[in-house]
Amino acid sequence: MNKTKIAWTERTWNPVTGCTKISEGCRHCYAEVMAKRLQGMGQKRYKNGFTLTLHPEALNEPKKVKEPSMFFVCSMADLFHKDVPFEFVDRVMETIADCPQHTFQILTKRIDNLYCYLIEWLDYPFQSIPENCWIGTTVENASAKERIKTLAELKDSPVRFLSCEPLLGDLGALDLAGIDWVIVGGESGQQARKMSKEWVLNIQRQCAAQGVPFFFKQWGTWGEDGVKRNKKENGCLIDGKVCQEWPKILYDNPICTELIKHLAKIDSMPKNTYYKLKGGQQ
Repeated sequence: MNKTKIAWTERTWNPVTGCTKISEGCRHCYAEVMAKRLQGMGQKRYKNGFTLTLHPEALNEPKKVKEPSMFFVCSMADLFHKDVPFEFVDRVMETIADCPQHTFQILTKRIDNLYCYLIEWLDYPFQSIPENCWIGTTVENASAKERIKTLAELKDSPVRFLSCEPLLGDLGALDLAGIDWVIVGGESGQQARKMSKEWVLNIQRQCAAQGVPFFFKQWGTWGEDGVKRNKKENGCLIDGKVCQEWPKILYDNPICTELIKHLAKIDSMPKNTYYKLKGGQQ
């Protein structure tokens, strides 16, 4: 359980590691590369490399963090992989419920398995996910858009979000009814596929029109100008502005507002780079 440089969260928590590829966004999986690197370094938790592995010893880790924090759950796996027993998912959810001071973000490409967990396993709506648990799904190209409708049906999650990262194509028209947040980012790494600026702007425009916060994470290996270079050099600006909105639910919570400031490093950010960070035009 570590602090992370991922811009839209604060910490990672991995009670499961390892996964298998199911869609185009998985092709150059950063987690697989990192897991094999950690295996080579002799990290005990990654002795199996990227083979799916449960880590019951990690289940209570968030309870050791007293300061309210935002956790990305299973950044090195997919909690709703078919080989993760629902009994183990229950234990993850129990920890989340036992830590109401924290916010937990679960991101899955297997949104249908999550739906089955809720409907068939938990007997939804009589039982549901904890109220401090955000649920997201990856939509990397137009063929993955069908995941959006399933996510939107999960009414009890306080935040339902899309991760359009790596964005691999134009998503076309989007129905964002029931969606609370959209994250967009380009692919990084030597084999990264180029993301068109127009694809990004198309999503941004639709988010604005439908009142959904839009968070642009990074250009990745290919810059806004279409030039391949280090992802740090390419940065995260769109037309010179930071475009990183947060779910509206956070602005009603003083603790979360402070967390936003910490995550976005607002105190050190020039004021003219804000983009509707407080919900209004700059």
